[in-house]
Amino acid sequence: MKTDVKVPYVNIVAQHKPIKDELLSAIDKVINHGQFIFGDEVVEFEQRFAELCDVQYAIGVNSGTDALILALRALGIGQGDEVITPPNSFVSTSSCIALLGARPIFVDVGDDYNIDPALIKEAITPCTRAIIPVHLTGRPADMDAIRKVAAKHNLYVIEDCAQAITAEYKGRRVGSMGSVGCFSLHPLKTLNACGDGGMLTTNDKKLYEKLKIMRNLGLKNRNECVIWSGNSRLDTLQAAILLVKLKYLDEWTEKRRANAAFYQQRLNSIPQMRIPIDKIYEKAVYHTFVIQCERRNELQEYLAVQGIETAIHYPIPIHLQKAASELGYQEGSFPVAEEQAKRILSLPIYPELTSNELEYIVKCLSNFYQRKGK
Repeated sequence: MKTDVKVPYVNIVAQHKPIKDELLSAIDKVINHGQFIFGDEVVEFEQRFAELCDVQYAIGVNSGTDALILALRALGIGQGDEVITPPNSFVSTSSCIALLGARPIFVDVGDDYNIDPALIKEAITPCTRAIIPVHLTGRPADMDAIRKVAAKHNLYVIEDCAQAITAEYKGRRVGSMGSVGCFSLHPLKTLNACGDGGMLTTNDKKLYEKLKIMRNLGLKNRNECVIWSGNSRLDTLQAAILLVKLKYLDEWTEKRRANAAFYQQRLNSIPQMRIPIDKIYEKAVYHTFVIQCERRNELQEYLAVQGIETAIHYPIPIHLQKAASELGYQEGSFPVAEEQAKRILSLPIYPELTSNELEYIVKCLSNFYQRKGK
């Protein structure tokens, strides 16, 4: 039976409603001063973002994808090189590697959906140049183990932090533990622009100076071009919007974590479901709350009828995508990631969820398995 209740998977409108006047005021200020490229708001946001991530430098760019591409290029990774990364992320991570003529080399994942450090060593070859761990769902990867392998084999570590702004691993912020950190500020991220945006973070001054030039057409100054590059600047309007939202990021993140704790407490007793639980040394930010469940497709359809929208992140692992066919992988190459892809389901987790909505979601999940049995 259909219901009039509607719980969307995301609700950006609800996020913007209470801060709309602040956002419009910030936009109005930029329109009035007219510095749409490299305005003061960009400089301020970069400084604030560096502080947020406990790093010395942050560079604003136009997307998380360009952040990855620029990071790889700045480290000299390209034709014939290999870069190790997990197969269960969003496709952009691997696409950036391939676009530069390098080869994505996949390594299977663990129960937390992050790359399994114990499997990295066997994937390393003389062509391997870097490891890109993805802090998937907002949970940090096991960075000590990853960095240990990387140091032993003289590899760069590029953190894909797109889903994990302010997540912590043993007290350290993501984006501060590798050679460079790459962030997305896409509208669906926990700190989100009203359009695309991205950030790079590093403690390496030379790398910082190089990335600043690369994000601006290779221009050393207005008249001197020192390297061929593209236009990947963060717009002043987006920086102004992000400065407003930055004030609320801690509050929004803690609400996400509170919603996750509610799910963990109320759903952990359902035997047909596996619930993500923080490790003692991590602070997850829950960009997504991903459960593993029996009869996933049937459950998703049932929840939709009850007015609850869910998502799957991601139903087809990257190594099984058509674009990856030339890499030579096949079904069975990464059994953990493949099995998870058949069982994962992302529940609504955004800060604006009400207690009644959370109760309703839990009730529907419980009812499905009670009604269907094991």
